[in-house]
Amino acid sequence: MTQTKNVDLRKEVFNKPQYEQVIDTSFSQLGVASISASAEDQISIEEFFGYYNSLFYDIPPTGETNSHEFLVKSSGEYINFDQIAEEIIALQQEIAGLREELLAEQIKVIELESGITVNTGSLNLGTDTSIPNSAGGNANLSTSNNNPINNSLY
Repeated sequence: MTQTKNVDLRKEVFNKPQYEQVIDTSFSQLGVASISASAEDQISIEEFFGYYNSLFYDIPPTGETNSHEFLVKSSGEYINFDQIAEEIIALQQEIAGLREELLAEQIKVIELESGITVNTGSLNLGTDTSIPNSAGGNANLSTSNNNPINNSLY
């Protein structure tokens, strides 16, 4: 013996403006935050560096993650630090070469002005700075600490 019961079905139809007012179209139940809510949760660059400065000494110096070493490596990769370091080394070598050339030229000036030959053998300048015999003759200048030139020239 089954009982029968009548059920009235009603269908309600909404147009677009009504639909947006009646039906919640956000995905709040799925745990996805809206773009504006996500933007509010992000910290600014100024806030990040404020946190970083306050935590600086609490961060371990070395380690694969969450360390100063990790920050340096990941930031270095981001800015191509190895390439920059190679350029710096090349420029430092060029500067050293230019300083050697300048020193050799300064020694030549001293020799020409004084008529005395300066012994530069220990400097490895690779340049012959001697001058021909002049009225003052040739001599080797040295200081008490066996340094062939006076450091006050720099």
